[in-house]
Amino acid sequence: MEEKKEVKIKVSDEDLKGFYSNLMQVSHTREEFCLDFFNFFPPQGVLVSRIILSPSHLKRMIMALGENLKKYEEKFGKIEAAKESEKIIGFQQR
Repeated sequence: MEEKKEVKIKVSDEDLKGFYSNLMQVSHTREEFCLDFFNFFPPQGVLVSRIILSPSHLKRMIMALGENLKKYEEKFGKIEAAKESEKIIGFQQR
């Protein structure tokens, strides 16, 4: 029988507050995916988090999100997808 190992993860109080994001941009290379999360309110937005991960980890993440979305909709009802923005949003680096 495989023994379960406990993993301790340190998290600061500041990180536990989380970040609000209403816009995401995805880019990738052969080796990694980059997920940029923004808090966008016209006329500008702010990058609140950048997550860089391997393709195999991204695939596991997508499966986990799909499973949790299914559980959510079973409990609370179907979520209607937001309509895609008609405006093109440009990004500039500071």
